[in-house]
Amino acid sequence: MTKQPVQQAPSVNFEAMTLKDAIDLAVLIEEEARDRYEELAAQLILHRTPAAANFFTKMVRIEELHRSQLLEQRRKQFGDQPVTVRREMIFDVEAPDYDEARMNMTQRQALEVALRSEQKAHKFFVSVLANVQNPEVRRLFEELCDEELEHQQLVKAEMAKLPPPGPHDHVDVGDGPAPQ
Repeated sequence: MTKQPVQQAPSVNFEAMTLKDAIDLAVLIEEEARDRYEELAAQLILHRTPAAANFFTKMVRIEELHRSQLLEQRRKQFGDQPVTVRREMIFDVEAPDYDEARMNMTQRQALEVALRSEQKAHKFFVSVLANVQNPEVRRLFEELCDEELEHQQLVKAEMAKLPPPGPHDHVDVGDGPAPQ
């Protein structure tokens, strides 16, 4: 059997990006984050860590709200023009890493995951701004940068409401590898 080469996802050309494509890209980023938070919440429900699961469920709602707002903006400006940006063109822009969920995860740990994800998204938008030529796309990405900073502040405000971290807050008490 001949091994087939792995196909690489098409890269995004930020220099030539249109506003429609930029909005579509932003929608996909929000969808990816929403879906990942949903997956993490489901894992934490199985691990019986309701506080962390509830926070990730809250993040699902936040990402979905932002996605809906972007879709409405797109509909108003571009109607039903076809989407040309595909999900495989992005990966983990804002979404938490798959391995972030832990058994016995605390709410603080869940907030830390969300904060890292918002910081990652901000860093992404800042980095692509260097290549954006279209002024409308630049304005959109600058707005998205600002929103990611706002999201970071929201997460930090939630963290400030929690009691100080205990000695076991950063200990991973999950099961070790199973013998084979």
